[in-house]
Amino acid sequence: MYETILVPTDGSDQADAALDHAVSLARENDATIHLLYVADTNRDSVTTVGGRVVDALEAEGERVTSETSERLDSDVEIVDTVETGDPVETILDYGEMVGADVIVMGTHGRSGLDRYLLGSTTERIVRLSSIPVLTVREESE
Repeated sequence: MYETILVPTDGSDQADAALDHAVSLARENDATIHLLYVADTNRDSVTTVGGRVVDALEAEGERVTSETSERLDSDVEIVDTVETGDPVETILDYGEMVGADVIVMGTHGRSGLDRYLLGSTTERIVRLSSIPVLTVREESE
C-alpha cells in the first residue's frame, strides 16, 4: 500500500512520534521513508562564523536529520534531506517530487510560538495536500 513515506521533521518530540509511526508503516509495507527538514526561508538564519557564511537553519536541519536517521533501525530505508523554502510549499512539492504515498506528521512541533506555527503547518498540509496525510499525536498529549 505504501512504498514511499514522507516524514517532515523539526527534531521535536511530536515529529519523533510521527517518525516512529512511519517506521512501523515502512516495516509493514517494505517502504522507504523520506525524512525532510525544511529550513524556513521566511526566517533570518544566515550568520558568519570564522569568516564563512553559515545558514544556521540548514546546519540545524543537517544535525536533526543525521541524528534521527542514526537512531533508527537499519531494517528501514531512510533518505534524509534538508531543503530550504516555505515549509508548506516545500513539503508539498517534495512529496510530489518523490511520489510519496502518504505524509506522516506530528500534530504540533516545537514549544511556544514554534509549536503554534508548526501546528499551523500541519493543518495547512492537511488542507492543501493531494497526498494523503496521517497526523500523529504524541502519546503524552
